[in-house]
Amino acid sequence: MNHALTTAFAGFGTGLSLIVAIGAQNAFVLRQGVRRDAVLAVVGICALSDAVLIALGVGGVGAVVVAWPGALRAVGIVGGVFLLCYGALAARRVFGPGAGGLDAEGEAAGSRRRAVLTCLAMTWLNPHVYLDTVFLLGSLAADRGPLRWTFGLGAASASLCWFAALGFGARLLGRYLARPGAWRVLDGLVAVTMLALGATLVAGS
Repeated sequence: MNHALTTAFAGFGTGLSLIVAIGAQNAFVLRQGVRRDAVLAVVGICALSDAVLIALGVGGVGAVVVAWPGALRAVGIVGGVFLLCYGALAARRVFGPGAGGLDAEGEAAGSRRRAVLTCLAMTWLNPHVYLDTVFLLGSLAADRGPLRWTFGLGAASASLCWFAALGFGARLLGRYLARPGAWRVLDGLVAVTMLALGATLVAGS
């Protein structure tokens, strides 16, 4: 039971570290939250989409590893390199001169339908979403063996908690999140986590 809980928390922490980074999707959820525009629909789409993609990754990559044990080493190396690159990009955003905060101004979504369509596009047309959820989380889950679904459940729970906090808490935090310093702190945490995970994967493969 303790091992399962540890695995679930590991999945939660890994999933959270992957999605807590400024980007089009997070900025959109924040913007919708600040304006209180279709927040429940947007949060639901983001969380459910992540859960589906994580399930595909855990199931697909896990099956490959069972059929071909050598895939684990290959996936570990590729996933580790990707994490190192991801962490380097996050670190670059922290120290880059052009880092900015959330711009909550501009044209509103205008309607629930437009907000839903925009959210679907940002989620399913973003190639990084597939790399993070299907490939990366799937490869990390495969390393957990029989507990890979527990790891995936933890990652999906992190997605739900993050998007709910982002959407429903944005009204209170909007003015603070508009500051570049807030995103620098978040990206700094992401950079440290990604670089550590990437180094661990590469070293253990």
